[in-house]
Amino acid sequence: MKNRLLKLTTFILILIFGIAVGIFLRQNKTTWTLIKKPFVESYIKFDDTRQTEWSKEFEIVEIKSSKDNSLQKSYFYKSKSNETKPLIVSLHTWSGDYSQNDDLAEICKHKDLNYIHPDFRGANKTSNACCSELALTDIDDAIAYAIKNSNVDTTKIYVIGVSGGGYATLSTFMKSKHNIKEFSAWASISDLIAWYNESKIRNNRYAENILDCTGSENGLNIEIAKQKSPIYWNTPIEKLENSKLTIYAGIYDGIQGSVPITHSINFYNKLLTDMSVSDSLKYVSTSEKLELLEKREPLGEFGNISDRKICLEKEFGNVRLIIFEGNHEMLIEFALNELLEE
Repeated sequence: MKNRLLKLTTFILILIFGIAVGIFLRQNKTTWTLIKKPFVESYIKFDDTRQTEWSKEFEIVEIKSSKDNSLQKSYFYKSKSNETKPLIVSLHTWSGDYSQNDDLAEICKHKDLNYIHPDFRGANKTSNACCSELALTDIDDAIAYAIKNSNVDTTKIYVIGVSGGGYATLSTFMKSKHNIKEFSAWASISDLIAWYNESKIRNNRYAENILDCTGSENGLNIEIAKQKSPIYWNTPIEKLENSKLTIYAGIYDGIQGSVPITHSINFYNKLLTDMSVSDSLKYVSTSEKLELLEKREPLGEFGNISDRKICLEKEFGNVRLIIFEGNHEMLIEFALNELLEE
């Protein structure tokens, strides 16, 4: 009888202890996140391809490639106004395609703007994708389609993207044949060689994607990686007489997010170098870059974008860099309003 009572008491004490530990862990968010992480699939908000439901007011159109005659789909919204309206060209993320949900779409519809969300060879895991000549031609073809089939004010064409879409935005800036008023690139990749090494350290799928899209077999094909990295291309300096490019990066990206802020900083500096800018204060200096990476806080009083502090702002002519208090993200409403602001 005593043994049974002892076993029952021990069982009850263990049960109470287990419940107490469970409650503690559940309420400790940091610990609970670490416990849950191995058992749930992680989705990056601005590279999440699960949601593909679109309002019926957005039409799926098929656009023939002027390069190889293949059909590339786009979601397209035509303004209902009798007057000409701006065109928003929103570029899908690294793992997405035209069907990936886009938070900009509904806002553009609400504002009755012309809008197109093109496919450009789908997710970046094939040689035809990843800002290849075919992919960039697809983007240009989509812009031409929108101009032909809606009431576009051709002086107000805007290209915008985040993450892989930011990468495509930088690449479109470098190589598009169209007269684009402004490019808005967020959390952008600019150097596939650097990003391959960074992704390999993080042990994420992007390293394998880069190998696939560069046709690499025994290690990264450096030459093809350069061919698909805008930081290695010639800058169309004359384009900056009429077109603006703003590059945004969240200060915590590369820690909590997948693309270090150095991609944005180095690309900005590359443009200024190609423009032969002599004023060193216009560049992001090595000391400023190191301080941002070390402290992840504002280097001065630069104001805000939306409700976020600006950590560093640099500008020369029509090129601007903004490092803000944020992660791997686009501030959706701010981004669109900033483009439309005269």
